[in-house]
Amino acid sequence: MATADLARNSLVTEAPYAPVTAERRVRTDLEVSIPKPYTDHSTGTPGHHHHGPHVLQQHVAFFDQNDDGIIYPWETFTGLRMIGFNIVASFIMALVINVSLSYATLPGWFPSPLFPIYIYNIHRSKHGSDSGTYDTEGRYFPVHFENIFSKYARTVPDKLTLGELWDMTEGNREAYDFFGWIASKLEWGVLYVLARDEEGFLSKEAIRRCFDGSLFEYCAKMNIGLERKMG
Repeated sequence: MATADLARNSLVTEAPYAPVTAERRVRTDLEVSIPKPYTDHSTGTPGHHHHGPHVLQQHVAFFDQNDDGIIYPWETFTGLRMIGFNIVASFIMALVINVSLSYATLPGWFPSPLFPIYIYNIHRSKHGSDSGTYDTEGRYFPVHFENIFSKYARTVPDKLTLGELWDMTEGNREAYDFFGWIASKLEWGVLYVLARDEEGFLSKEAIRRCFDGSLFEYCAKMNIGLERKMG
């Protein structure tokens, strides 16, 4: 009996003297709906043609306009324009993204004045204070993705409000990780502007598709269709 109680208690995810563990609950039932949720799932969205790279590489591949494995600032700018951002926002974001991420992905030690991002090294640019959905090698772990919603989705189980996104980025903060704090808030803020629905929610499906990059392809196609209608 004592052994059974000990085993049962060892699986409890909430500690009575740590209220935050009750406030931010983790999923314990994922094996029922997701095969091996605690291991890497590299394929991403069904039907999304990823051609072999891991999910973090898929996340940025849309912005590689000529498919040479390198993303230059003007390619980032073009991609942002394609998914619906205006010229000013696209210019600022392209500059911030490439300047921030370029050096970590370079194959050598010397910085490049063109600020290229090398996709095969994109895992090196992963910052702290994030959700942990990508690991340090760029793999995708469903358990951490699902925990975003079990911890922070208070209004609707599979959607996040702007306030809940803020709470999530605050909850994920790591000590003295100033770059990670800022980067996380900027990334989630941009995603909210891009993909929120008419009621002001950011859906689980939109976030999942952002992680593997298929959201950007979808937004680009939608914008092309809208331009044709207006033309």
